Amino acid sequence: MYDFFGKTAIITGSAQGIGKAIAKKFSECNCNLVLIDVNKEKLDLTVKELSHEKIKIKAYKVDITDESKLDIVVNDIKTQLPSIDILVNNAGVTRDALLLRMSEQDWDDVMNVNLKGTFLCTKKFAKIMIKQRSGKIINIASIIGQIGNAGQANYAASKAGIIAFTKSIAKELASRNINVNAVAPGFIKTEMTDRLPTEIVERYKAKIPLNRFGNPEDVAEIVLFLASEQANYITGETINADGGLVMR
Repeated sequence: MYDFFGKTAIITGSAQGIGKAIAKKFSECNCNLVLIDVNKEKLDLTVKELSHEKIKIKAYKVDITDESKLDIVVNDIKTQLPSIDILVNNAGVTRDALLLRMSEQDWDDVMNVNLKGTFLCTKKFAKIMIKQRSGKIINIASIIGQIGNAGQANYAASKAGIIAFTKSIAKELASRNINVNAVAPGFIKTEMTDRLPTEIVERYKAKIPLNRFGNPEDVAEIVLFLASEQANYITGETINADGGLVMR
């Protein structure tokens, strides 16, 4: 097991699903946590579930697309915790529809949360890491950003953007000893994938070489590795967690 005692991880979209699984793994590895989500009720439950005597947990109900509110959170964190060692940009939404039925609001909502939110959080917290001359940034992308999917043009574009963003920022921050990588989940059992039609789910399951869907913990384990010292020589990469669905 990894040990992150004395380090702090910031995880967006951490009240449920993959984000919560990532937070749980870090808490088990004695890492201080900063949990960010828009769902206060579920966020409070997550804090209660993950708290133990070896770590500090700070939780913030905040919209990561609102730069002014995010600034307040950043300033508070800087006064409460000695360092920011890990940033996991996990927050994401879907607004699925075929292109001709997709509204401008559907497009904007997904791009704002998935891509703009990742940009703003990275920009804010990277400033702290640059001063420390150390840090790990892990962005949660998706295999849909690599292969596309009918009815998800907005989601695919946002996740492809995250992959390209990861490569660019990795090149910018490498000289400051900051690693930037991405994880691209495939079909993971979450509330988001539970909303997909049964026929689509079965069609994709048949294409997965491991013949099963992943669990949030499968993604969390990769994030832990990328945040650890064992991954110090990895940057600008996207690791797929998809059971072999997309092989490149």
